[in-house]
Amino acid sequence: MRPKAELHCHIEGAVAPELARAQAEKYGVDLTGVLDGEGYVWRDFTGFLACYDRVAGLFRSEEDYALLAETYLTGLAEAGAIYSEIIVSPDHGARVGLGPNAYLAGLAAGIGAARDRTGIEGRMLVTGIRHLGAEAVVAAARFAATRPHPLVTGFNLAGEERFGRVADYARAFDIARDAGLGLTIHAGELCGAASVRDALDHVRPARISHGVRAIEDAALVERLADEGVVLECCPGSNIALGVFPSFAGHPLRALHDRGVKVTLNSDDPPFFHTSLAREYAVAAEEMGFSRGDIDGMTRTAIEAAFVEPSVKARLLSSL
Repeated sequence: MRPKAELHCHIEGAVAPELARAQAEKYGVDLTGVLDGEGYVWRDFTGFLACYDRVAGLFRSEEDYALLAETYLTGLAEAGAIYSEIIVSPDHGARVGLGPNAYLAGLAAGIGAARDRTGIEGRMLVTGIRHLGAEAVVAAARFAATRPHPLVTGFNLAGEERFGRVADYARAFDIARDAGLGLTIHAGELCGAASVRDALDHVRPARISHGVRAIEDAALVERLADEGVVLECCPGSNIALGVFPSFAGHPLRALHDRGVKVTLNSDDPPFFHTSLAREYAVAAEEMGFSRGDIDGMTRTAIEAAFVEPSVKARLLSSL
């Protein structure tokens, strides 16, 4: 089994349906309209966000979040992953009355348990929720900047990409940068190439979450390649959300061939009927990437990881 690595997975979006059902039974929650025999129920991105929030509400204690992180990372390791960064939202912890520190403590316990069982390394990226507004994102950045847990190593901006301008959130990223956190930002998914350019201009991130619609602007693709910005690509998510019509029409191959650093990720896997293993398989079987190409993407992911140099060196040596 070839090693894998993942830089982009929202932890509440990684809840398998069977775990959601168990949590719903625990708390007496009716999942009608959220989950059916085919999986999670949503029609468009707005509906997906609503469904995501309903599922996130099934986790209400440190133990719940420890279970979630351990379950996801253990499964990832069993599929060959040696490293994972999960996107975490203190706002979700606050919403269920748990509080951000206990929320992170639970997730960290799950990461530690998975590492003890399988050897997989995991880190957390605190995210601001874009559609909650600039001040809420600044608050998330300030929290992340306190370095509330050693496993918190990066900062992201997620949520409704069509809400506000990238410039509205620049202050939050300045706070995170000054604290020494790695920076990545959702752009170039639901919005076009201009959103990627705005992210580069206003945030100066090392990575961009998605970024695939940069393909609409040849000069921007060249800039990404020249600056070495890494794209956290999630083809299965893009197809599920209708960003591109098919894997054959997805720009991952074109971006790679033009020298852009790309990686493979699952985003919110059960919501989009995918997994990290499936993303790797699709890259090989439907996008025509060679084994060497795919191993190169894994190496790119680890080289771009927001992790301590000693751990990064160990992970790279295992390749």
